[in-house]
Amino acid sequence: MNITFKNQEESAKISDTAIEISEANSEQMESISHIFQELNGLVGLDKVKDLIYEIYAFLQIEKLRKEMGLKVSSQSYHMLFKGNPGTGKTTVARIVAKLFQKMGVLSKGHLVEVERADLVGEYIGHTAQKTRELVKKAMGGILFIDEAYSLARGGEKDFGKEAVDSLVKVMEDRNDDFIIILAGYPNEMDTFLETNTGLPSRFPIKLDFQDYSIDELTLIADKMARERDYIMVPETNRKLREIILDEKINEINFSNARFVRNVIEKSIRQQAVRLMSKHAKPSKHDLMSILPRDFITDIEYNLKPENAIS
Repeated sequence: MNITFKNQEESAKISDTAIEISEANSEQMESISHIFQELNGLVGLDKVKDLIYEIYAFLQIEKLRKEMGLKVSSQSYHMLFKGNPGTGKTTVARIVAKLFQKMGVLSKGHLVEVERADLVGEYIGHTAQKTRELVKKAMGGILFIDEAYSLARGGEKDFGKEAVDSLVKVMEDRNDDFIIILAGYPNEMDTFLETNTGLPSRFPIKLDFQDYSIDELTLIADKMARERDYIMVPETNRKLREIILDEKINEINFSNARFVRNVIEKSIRQQAVRLMSKHAKPSKHDLMSILPRDFITDIEYNLKPENAIS
């Protein structure tokens, strides 16, 4: 059976040779195909997708080597996700968890999302206890620590350092059926890794999530709208591109797909207000159509009399 997945070039095969699988494995392979379809359905992220394919190929070949009595290597799958907000880090982490479960790396394949407040305690010993409890909850899956660099922001006497030390120890003691993913802004993550000499080597897989281009963000917006049974005409797309460009220029910490999602959700509410102002019952096309006037900036919104701040 050939498994073909699409990457940024054209269509790339994970393997050039057909892999014979038993009937018992067909359901598993079908599930894996669905996972990759979900991954390929994400806009952009070409380098991220390529690396995930690479990991999949390695796991598949290691499985075949083991079946044929050849030596297999033991690898660590702890990861670093570096990227700005809204670049798909959490979404990709969920997909990786499901893929690793199907490949037998993880027994459960769930994702436990935490941040500094979930790990750092208020007194000596509390942090280690909280960390152990979260690790126990994440066993069989992935512990996803967002804005991980915040663990090092309090200095030497801060309990965040204790959380990092506890995680390093866990990674030494529990190196199977458990994966840690640290995520955060690129520059802050680089600085964070320098706070503990043992950290960089413990995260051999590093994924860089680039900011989306305006074209990619427009595609994401169109996809979000269609998933909700809305359509955007060309004039609407042009207005959206102007809004995205303005935000990218003026906002230091541009939130990428999060910003687009917020804009789409606001436009849907504005469309509802527009339709309710009409006396006639809206048609199906009216209910589905997002018009340029439905995209309203925060400044325009606040200037409306009914929304003005007194």
